[in-house]
Amino acid sequence: MNTQADQPLVEMRDVTVVFRNARVVGPKSEFTAVRDASIDIHAGEILGLVGESGSGKTTLGRALLGLVPTERGLVAVGGVDLAGLGRPLPAYIRKRVQAVFQDPLQALNPRHRVERLVGEPLRLHTVLSGADLHARVVALLEQVGLSSSHLRRRTNELSGGQRQRVAIARALAVGPEVLVLDEAVSALDVTTAAQILKLLERVRPSHGATLFISHDIARVRSVCDRVAVMYRGRIVEIGTADEICGDPRHPYTQLLVSSVPDPHPHRDAMVAASPPPDRRSIVATAEGCPFAPRCAHADERCATFPQTVQIATRAVRCHHVLDPAAH
Repeated sequence: MNTQADQPLVEMRDVTVVFRNARVVGPKSEFTAVRDASIDIHAGEILGLVGESGSGKTTLGRALLGLVPTERGLVAVGGVDLAGLGRPLPAYIRKRVQAVFQDPLQALNPRHRVERLVGEPLRLHTVLSGADLHARVVALLEQVGLSSSHLRRRTNELSGGQRQRVAIARALAVGPEVLVLDEAVSALDVTTAAQILKLLERVRPSHGATLFISHDIARVRSVCDRVAVMYRGRIVEIGTADEICGDPRHPYTQLLVSSVPDPHPHRDAMVAASPPPDRRSIVATAEGCPFAPRCAHADERCATFPQTVQIATRAVRCHHVLDPAAH
């Protein structure tokens, strides 16, 4: 029997998100961005959500933030179901769930100075004011590697890395239980991105949960405890970072991992020597595996989306995962 301590801080069960265009008539008026996706994040854990552009990972993150409505499924934080809370979410929920997005220029008002940008959540969600508020803002800036000399600057006076540090300080201001990082380092150069990743590891809430969304599986492996792989709105594999990146089982996960530059040339040669199969006769359907048209192992079974196959601590959604040839 599960105890309270065993319960995940974030629960997303069979979440489906559908976008509709009222100006279009017919089947193309709807687009299902996320289909029956389920993830859990426990306290103190960083879960990576990885997939190529258009896979639905950002939409799933926005569903957790309450920024897009769900068609069905459970989205809960600390046991509180967000579905019945209306939009926008109540202040006490917004305080518990904060986000850092890819482009800080879109998240930070360019007319305001850093002191106001970081202090705004504190004014909204706490009773701090005056000297106490100022001291808390300075402490937050120091926590993310900035100083009081940045207080009077506007975003156009900051570098890209400094802007993202301000965005992180703003997200951490009210002590959130859940932090959603949506491509938080993808727009930065390699050196700055590495600095921000180290910062995120250092400041992550010790008793909170973090969802790290990225298309870069190498970066996901470097900071995450577990990884969920998403393809065309479906979660296809979940496991520890070492399992997913060191021994991928789903064909799509294998493709992602093989795309990372490998220090062993002979293995790169083997990957390059395997020509992609011609799967044009297999068409992706809503009920089937979305990866089937690109998969070397696809057959008639793939016309239906597979049930979860549990392999040790990981979960894989593939009909062929236990086939010797597929592994």
